[in-house]
Amino acid sequence: MQTIAIDGFVSFTLAICLLFIGKFATMRFEVLRRYSIPEPVIGGFICAISVAFFYYFFETKVEFDLGARDTLLLYFFAGIGLSANIKTLLSGGKPLLILTLLAIVYIGLQNIVGVSIASLFGFEPLLGLMAGSISLIGGVGTTMAWSPAFAEMGMEGAAEIGIASNTLGLISACLVGGPIANYLIKKYCLEANADHQLDIGVCHNETVKLDHFGYLYAWLMLNLSLMLGYFVDMGLASMGLQLPMFVACLLAGIIIGNFKSVVLKQKASKNAQLGQSLISDVCLGMFLTMALMGLQLWQLQSSILFLSAVIVSQVILSIGFTLLVVFRAMGKNYEAAVISSGFGGITLGSTATAIVNMTAVTQQHGAAHKAFIIVPLVCGFFIDIANALIINGFLQLF
Repeated sequence: MQTIAIDGFVSFTLAICLLFIGKFATMRFEVLRRYSIPEPVIGGFICAISVAFFYYFFETKVEFDLGARDTLLLYFFAGIGLSANIKTLLSGGKPLLILTLLAIVYIGLQNIVGVSIASLFGFEPLLGLMAGSISLIGGVGTTMAWSPAFAEMGMEGAAEIGIASNTLGLISACLVGGPIANYLIKKYCLEANADHQLDIGVCHNETVKLDHFGYLYAWLMLNLSLMLGYFVDMGLASMGLQLPMFVACLLAGIIIGNFKSVVLKQKASKNAQLGQSLISDVCLGMFLTMALMGLQLWQLQSSILFLSAVIVSQVILSIGFTLLVVFRAMGKNYEAAVISSGFGGITLGSTATAIVNMTAVTQQHGAAHKAFIIVPLVCGFFIDIANALIINGFLQLF
């Protein structure tokens, strides 16, 4: 097995090309727009399949340097924060609490499914946690953090199961969110908000004009938010709160954006808002494209039957819970439909997949400002804390 290492510059350039493929495909095929399939999924998944093809048929492992990926995610969440006004934040209090409680309930259900199917296949029941909230809601970082503990309990293949589950979950999350929202919008004849200024990107049928000042000003605000975010992260760490860096950048963006609008009484120009929205859209698209580029699909082969059974069950649980519980509890309106599209990303993939699902839906149907505040806060703050506590509870139970 030989290895081809692709350096950071070439990897980044390839990601741009793949994102263009996704955007052109979405423009060309109406079915992709109708079901709000995220643009990055198309090109990124093509790359992942191609890399797997070289691995199996040419015994060549292609590795990309994806160092820029995490910085792109920070830019994206800083943009979300800058777009959030204090009134939207205050009005999101009750829905934020409801979605957090629903997510906590779902973590328990997800782990019950994982443990049950692991038992049916004759595996150690606790191994099912690696195909539950550890890998799906927690992501790769949580998977690697818990792997040593499972290895100490004699489950050496736990890390591989977790990474493989996260891979399949990430793909599933990108594919279920859009169709869920479109089903709800069509069934209940839901209409978007009157405000057509999207939090991320622009509508598919919209032509925009952006001058260099608007773009440069937006870039400056995003950079300032990232700089402040590092200090916010240090402050949170000093208080014992170890949260993802993107949460600090989200909070920093909220601080800067509302300081300008509330204290300085400066309202961002339409051009600056558009620049910020477009930069955030590109950063999110590039992040997810690069995340899919890095998938190593051959890691799925060792436990394919177990993984197939557990992921199919988890997808069915996610769709059913979203349609029957989440949508109704969040108000059965357009915002609730957009949040529902993000819930698949929360439960099967990551914060990024949740947001990219919602972005695809709003680009097709219209803005949903409250959803873009509630979902990131639930994903990046509350759910990580709850997940750790519930995982510990299951370990004690078994």
